Amino acid sequence: MITLVRRAAAVSVLATALSACAASQPARQAPRPAPSASSAPASPAATLAPGPSGLTPVFRHGPRTGDRTVALTFDADMTADQGPRAAAGEHFDHPRLIGTLRALKVPSTVFMTGRWAEEYPDQARSLGRDPLFEVANHSYSHYAFTGDCYGLPTVPAGRMRADVERAYTAFREAGVPDAKPYFRFPGGCYDRAALRALTPAGVTAVQWDVVGGDAFATDADAVARQVLDGVRPGSVVVLHCTRSAAPATERAVRTIVPELRRQGYRFVKVSELIAAATGRN
Repeated sequence: MITLVRRAAAVSVLATALSACAASQPARQAPRPAPSASSAPASPAATLAPGPSGLTPVFRHGPRTGDRTVALTFDADMTADQGPRAAAGEHFDHPRLIGTLRALKVPSTVFMTGRWAEEYPDQARSLGRDPLFEVANHSYSHYAFTGDCYGLPTVPAGRMRADVERAYTAFREAGVPDAKPYFRFPGGCYDRAALRALTPAGVTAVQWDVVGGDAFATDADAVARQVLDGVRPGSVVVLHCTRSAAPATERAVRTIVPELRRQGYRFVKVSELIAAATGRN
């Protein structure tokens, strides 16, 4: 599924679920990984140019003018140490939500952890091969890439790139043919050191500007209102794709989608927003 970026309201909600800038720069393809890296596969997806000093670029939203587009994104969270909980019956997947997105024909971006892909390879493969969706990287472990990130264990600086690459390996092994070169930091937490560590991976970091507030929420109407109140043209909305951590999300989506369409919004994947921001549309 936030220099150190904090959106206090956003991250406090996201942090609960975890138990469960750069402005757009001129279009240029991100640097390719080192030959020895098993990093993001070659992809035609638009990326941002590196940020200042060659740091990993950060994308938060698309253009605010022109087409009324919005990207719904869903974090498929599962940390490296949650295998026993899954074995005991906890559901970190959300097939009903995916089914609703398909029924409503909503293009979406799923930020998936490598551990989630290992636990649910059939679902990962199905998402990766469905043109309605695109799969992006949410790390392998879902551990934090900074210290003091709301209680998450921390990935050592020297292992950050390897953690991202391990997730891409898990996607390939699950049968995802074209995981996108986009990365979402666990908890939304990052700093310059994390951006520097990921530069060789050639990814664009994707944050958001609208928080769904669906983590452990039981009031689907409240989640829907929070999204509908926050969306602007070009928005990136962060929601979750985990039954145990976000039980109201599917019901909220059934309200959000028709209402935004009534308002004239068109749903797109993150890749389309980035393409629009870089002039590649």
